[in-house]
Amino acid sequence: MASRLTGRTATGTRPPSGTPAEVLLDDGTPVMVKRGDGPGAVRAEVAGLRWLGAAGAVRVPAVLGHDEHWMVTERVPTGSPGPGAALRFGQDLAALHKAGAPHFGAAPPGGPEDAWIGLAPMRNAPGTDWPLWYAEHRVLPYVREAVDRGTLRPAEAGVFERVCARLPEVAGPAEPPARLHGDLWNGNVLWGADGEVRLIDPAAHGGHRETDLAMLHLFGCPHLDRVLAGYQEAAPLADGWRDRIPLHQLFPLLVHAVLFGRGYAEQALTAARETLAR
Repeated sequence: MASRLTGRTATGTRPPSGTPAEVLLDDGTPVMVKRGDGPGAVRAEVAGLRWLGAAGAVRVPAVLGHDEHWMVTERVPTGSPGPGAALRFGQDLAALHKAGAPHFGAAPPGGPEDAWIGLAPMRNAPGTDWPLWYAEHRVLPYVREAVDRGTLRPAEAGVFERVCARLPEVAGPAEPPARLHGDLWNGNVLWGADGEVRLIDPAAHGGHRETDLAMLHLFGCPHLDRVLAGYQEAAPLADGWRDRIPLHQLFPLLVHAVLFGRGYAEQALTAARETLAR
């Protein structure tokens, strides 16, 4: 697969099976080979990586070849997270967000509207009003899916509906669409051996910058205090942003509830109730 997509001879694979897999090219260069998880997933990921990389902010692995089902990227040698790299990452993440997007829900150029976040479908439908867009395309679709799967009880859906009704008053000051990674948990943050962070596996779209930061809080990030210090230095967040973290965590928590079950549904309910209590 790597040979066909890169035009180079592959000489070995580590591990020998599975995806993503590390493959050695004929000159000893290691690359990563990955299969897409659903229709359009590779196109969405490739477009997302290129869109994030075009901002000239946080680095991403170069895409070396792809088709509809497979992609090949450069392999990033990794090292240990450090406070200096974390500070720079925060500054670079702020620059990525400031690169912007045409509208909320904007798909990366060349990327499909029907995209993915992990194994869950994610629709990139355009919107100009963030509270309305967030409710329609990042909260309620996953509430409905979780109810259909039996992960959420029908009566519990009303908690999220009440949050959506109150979004205009709890969303904070209006902000322009940011260029989001979209699935920014620690597993998608590679701490390079050269001291530079790379981002992988994006669910890139136009959204609210606090959503990326809320996901870093949700799943943990080494030296998060330094990441936030760098971010605030480069692009200060609006007052009250910490109080809005549970609101922005609804999206990833509901996605995880759909994919992984009741434990995440209960976390999403807690975040929704914290938002309503403001």
